[in-house]
Amino acid sequence: MPLLPNLQADAERLQPQLVAWRRDFHQHPELGFHEVRTAGVVADHLRGLGLEVTTGVGKTGVVAVIEGDNAPLDAPTVMLRFDMDALPIHEANAVPYRSQTHGVMHACGHDGHTAIGMGVAQLLTQYRAQLNGRVKLVFQPAEEGLGGAMSMIADGVMTGPAPAAAFGMHLWSRLPLNQVVVQEGPLWAGADRVDLTVIGQGGHGAMPHETIDALVIASEIVLAWQTIVSRNVNPTDPAVISVGLFNAGDAYNVIAERAVLTASIRSLNFAMRDFLVHRMETIANGICAAHGASCALIFTPCVPATINSTAGAALMRGVANGVVGPNNVTQIIPMMVGEDMSEFLNRAHGCFVLVGAWDTGQPLPSPHHSATFDFDERVLSTGVALMAATAAEYLRQP
Repeated sequence: MPLLPNLQADAERLQPQLVAWRRDFHQHPELGFHEVRTAGVVADHLRGLGLEVTTGVGKTGVVAVIEGDNAPLDAPTVMLRFDMDALPIHEANAVPYRSQTHGVMHACGHDGHTAIGMGVAQLLTQYRAQLNGRVKLVFQPAEEGLGGAMSMIADGVMTGPAPAAAFGMHLWSRLPLNQVVVQEGPLWAGADRVDLTVIGQGGHGAMPHETIDALVIASEIVLAWQTIVSRNVNPTDPAVISVGLFNAGDAYNVIAERAVLTASIRSLNFAMRDFLVHRMETIANGICAAHGASCALIFTPCVPATINSTAGAALMRGVANGVVGPNNVTQIIPMMVGEDMSEFLNRAHGCFVLVGAWDTGQPLPSPHHSATFDFDERVLSTGVALMAATAAEYLRQP
């Protein structure tokens, strides 16, 4: 990896600027498909590097291509993806760079991802003469469950030029600083949605015998669904069913005619996903029939599992070994978290990795998606070196 020493040194020198960018984004968070200011900052930076920039891709996404000076017309293109959106969470951290937008904060590290992407753009532009192909930089909106990846794909992000491979990373606040998780196969789960409406017969709370209580029936369904993972799924196969919403009733003394359940299901493959949905529907129909009620289940696919290719993982493992050392490169049991980087990996082989951002000399930090989430900013230069070197190395190898 001839460029790696230079990329590492330049990334370390860029660290103060990376922190400044990250803190600016953190103070001005924007929800999915509303990343207007964030996208503007990114686009201005890319234009300042002399790149041709396309904005409004997938509504608020930004795309630019860095082309090697001597790259042939048929040279490959590698895609690097960085997400930009924040979450509808009110920040509780007492830090100088605290969110200035009420009820919105960067509680998942996407501010760091965006800053890293800007740093990667700066370094790869600097070394464009040594790139044996093209690097497509993709700054994605609306990763947090809103379909930003598919929105960009619908707008043609996987064409003109079409990437032969795609790579991405996620800062992880509960992994040791600069530890990199690289593995082939599943890293994160598919995340999908199930809505169930139970229809009974409402009535006076004093005369339950004249009703069919949708609330009680739905409660029984919630409990019965928990037996699917514990009793119907092989214990060695990861699966999750979590009912997050339960809505029923309008008054304390009226028995509810209707109840609505909304659940998140997590799995590592389509076969398990389909099995979970089938069992949920079968159990709900059976319980409703036993009580003289009816129900309707709606399944909404959201994001598939994040699955790394063998070749993509091998390449990133080699790069990570050079950036952080082999002792800091590891694997994990796949997490049941969802991530729409999977949509890009389903269309171009590649790899998505986790990079630790926890100073182990300090207490275990708050988890992602919490009001006190934060991360050790020293990870930013590591992220830049890792992603820039991954692109350069992919294009260097035959």
